[in-house]
Amino acid sequence: MEEQNSSEQPDYLKPKKNRTPVFIVITFLLLAAVVFFYYQNQNLEDERARQQKEISNTYLKLDSITSELNIRIQTIKELGGEVDTLEALKAELEADKKQLLVDAEYQRSRITQLNNRVAGYKELLLLKDEEIEQLKVLNEELAEENTTLKVEKNQLNQTVQELEENKKELASKVAFASRLQIEGMQVIAINDRGREKTGGEYRNRHIEQLKIQFTVVENEIAPIEGKDLLLRVIAPDGNVLFDVTRGSGSFTFENREMFYTAKQEILYDRNSQLVTFLYTKGSEYAIGQHKVEVYTDDYLMGKGSFMVK
Repeated sequence: MEEQNSSEQPDYLKPKKNRTPVFIVITFLLLAAVVFFYYQNQNLEDERARQQKEISNTYLKLDSITSELNIRIQTIKELGGEVDTLEALKAELEADKKQLLVDAEYQRSRITQLNNRVAGYKELLLLKDEEIEQLKVLNEELAEENTTLKVEKNQLNQTVQELEENKKELASKVAFASRLQIEGMQVIAINDRGREKTGGEYRNRHIEQLKIQFTVVENEIAPIEGKDLLLRVIAPDGNVLFDVTRGSGSFTFENREMFYTAKQEILYDRNSQLVTFLYTKGSEYAIGQHKVEVYTDDYLMGKGSFMVK
């Protein structure tokens, strides 16, 4: 058996290597990595939170601009102004708001631009406020003008109404003044021998025929035209002497039907003219007062009477 070399020692007698520094280094590196990733993740979270806050703020700004636009649009509409440009801008803002909430790429590319445009929108709102004030002034002026025009129109209408009333009144006066009148009525009795008797009081034997004579008075404003003169002979009992075979008929006077004894047409030329009616009754007259009336165009021209004894 060979003797062991006295300079060599068994392994378990050799001193062990110190590995603590290696573990410390590895542990430090691991901790450093954890801290690095933690802070990097925290920074990402902070950046995402910052971006989300910026998106929310931008959305709120755009939404506020939209609300202000709605107020201006409504006000300008009420004042009669033009709102097409504001309506188009409102539609664009609504589209931007929608995209801002759902499209991440849109958020990154437009967020700064939209924030910059908010200031422009606010300036536009101020300009529209100035336009609204101008429209208010203009509308106040128009309202005053309309009030003046309404007053003038009412005055004009009142004047026109007064003129119409005066015209109607004048027409009524002219119509009344143009009515024909009669004068000098005589009721003459003609006996069977053709002799005439005047005086207004007759016996039946004296009355074979009645001759009723009167003058239509001159009237310079009456129209020149043909006139139907309607003669009514009214017996003491109130009945009109009426015989269709002798030319009797009916007419309307003051919305009621009336009968006439005889009718005669004349051509009136504004000059006075003598008119004569001859009437044969064919039977005796009632004893008493008889009335005689002459009408034309639904108005009374004049009247007279005679007595039968």
